Amino acid sequence: MALPTTTLHAGSRLNSLGFAKEPAETRVLVAMSGGVDSSVVAAMFAMEGYDVVGVTLQLYDHGAAMSKPGMCCAGRDIHDARRIAERMSFPHYVLDYENRFKESVIDDFADSYLSGLTPVPCIRCNQSVKFRDLLATARDLDADCMATGHYVRRVARPGAPELHMAKDAARDQSYFLFATTHEQLDFLRFPLGELASKAETRALAAEFGLSVADKPDSQDICFVPDGSYVSTIEKLRPSASQPGDIVHVDGRKLGTHAGIIRYTVGQRRGLGIGGGEPLFVVRLDADSRQVIVGPREALEIRVFEVESVNWLGDIPFDGNKEYPIAVRVRSTRPPKAAFVRPISPTRAEVELLTPEEGVAPGQACVFYEQDGTRVFGGGWIRKSSSRIP
Repeated sequence: MALPTTTLHAGSRLNSLGFAKEPAETRVLVAMSGGVDSSVVAAMFAMEGYDVVGVTLQLYDHGAAMSKPGMCCAGRDIHDARRIAERMSFPHYVLDYENRFKESVIDDFADSYLSGLTPVPCIRCNQSVKFRDLLATARDLDADCMATGHYVRRVARPGAPELHMAKDAARDQSYFLFATTHEQLDFLRFPLGELASKAETRALAAEFGLSVADKPDSQDICFVPDGSYVSTIEKLRPSASQPGDIVHVDGRKLGTHAGIIRYTVGQRRGLGIGGGEPLFVVRLDADSRQVIVGPREALEIRVFEVESVNWLGDIPFDGNKEYPIAVRVRSTRPPKAAFVRPISPTRAEVELLTPEEGVAPGQACVFYEQDGTRVFGGGWIRKSSSRIP
């Protein structure tokens, strides 16, 4: 698949990466995880004649990771990325980002759970390690841009590019990229967002003769390959499992628990309080070590606050305005109509037109164009009000 060129102005044309020069004179750093998506991106640009530089981040101890399937950016994945670079004849580098990843992503993950939050480490990784640290490295290497295998679209517009959902709604990763800034978006490229399906990506990998064409997608959080969040947190924070009470929203004590890190907002199963009415985790109070439970309707949230807002709109995020948009509070849910009211340049109140269940502090709230695909940024959910006190 060749990316289209676009006309800059009369008599001048841009290459497929948006630069008015030949592909061979355009350097693109490709972030290669070792999976099929980023491998196809690197091979695609190499086939088009670009000056491709592949970079893989080593995020874990290489020796230990070799025997653990499911961990990206380590072990086998580094080997696979290197093989792709050798086949397509472009340089490939492995950068040791283990300490950066631990400080920015893994430690934040553990501390968030201890604070009663439900973190999204994939967003933190994009926000810090990839689109801050690696992007700076790309500039140091005199790259014109940096490309990744994310399924999201960057749409060039006069003034500043826009961020849009991928054409394949089933693969869309815009929720995980809401924190991408205008400056970063100007430097980034996401060619896979234009593809109709993952099957098309794999077909391209086979066409390029890539060994990863049939490689399975990574599952769960990369540094929790067995899916056990609790054991991971307990290894990182040995004193994490502090006991406490399970309390009904009406104030009744229903039982005890072995640590709030074992619970998430919206959880129903495994509460350890016996039968009776169906109860769900409504909120977690880290200070009192309480797990508050209630009926399903107690999960319904209409108004909540977000902080650390990243705004990608064309007009300033002004406290005197109310923005009718759509919001997504979980990556697996469709956007819902809402109003966003700025409290400050980085804080806002979100009001949903219809209540949403399980709006969990620590999750992201991503802003979208109503009845459209454009992403207007988003923020981190920090405070919400249930319909039941």
